[in-house]
Amino acid sequence: MKLDTKKFEEKMQKTLDTLTADLATMRVGKANPEVLSKITFEYYGAPTPLMTMASVAVADARTLVITPYDKSTLKEMDRAIQTSDLGIHPQNDGSVLRLTFPPMTEDRRREMTKQVAQKGENAKVAIRNIRREANDAVKEQKKNGEMTEDEAKVSDKEIQDLTDRYIKKIEAVVDAKDKEMMTI
Repeated sequence: MKLDTKKFEEKMQKTLDTLTADLATMRVGKANPEVLSKITFEYYGAPTPLMTMASVAVADARTLVITPYDKSTLKEMDRAIQTSDLGIHPQNDGSVLRLTFPPMTEDRRREMTKQVAQKGENAKVAIRNIRREANDAVKEQKKNGEMTEDEAKVSDKEIQDLTDRYIKKIEAVVDAKDKEMMTI
């Protein structure tokens, strides 16, 4: 009986989803609410995600407007954004926060594309580790007599095809993010 590749495919899909979510949080000079998804602040003594405590609207191509549900949290949200790695200081008018994204410089774009490439490479390494884990499972089943030589070869080919497909998906996600970053 050949190896069931479903659990390995699920792991590869999770890796791809994680990469996609991670790249969505990277600032590219355009207003994108996803850049706030990792920001938390203290609310009644517990770290609370900013996105759960405020509505975030895109006012124009370069401006986000954050309206807290509880006005008393405005100062904490302001402080959390300033101490984050966004590099943007919000304007606080007493009821909402405005984040204006400056256009990115050419150097900053190149630096960001290097970060994107590194995250893509890390995802590829994770995919290859999943492939190794699947190949080890095939070897184990073959050693235990649960799989014939032919079934092992078919399973190995399926695993390699799955790996190649996910590597291509990762490259497509990275290329799309690079194009988005280099577009002025």
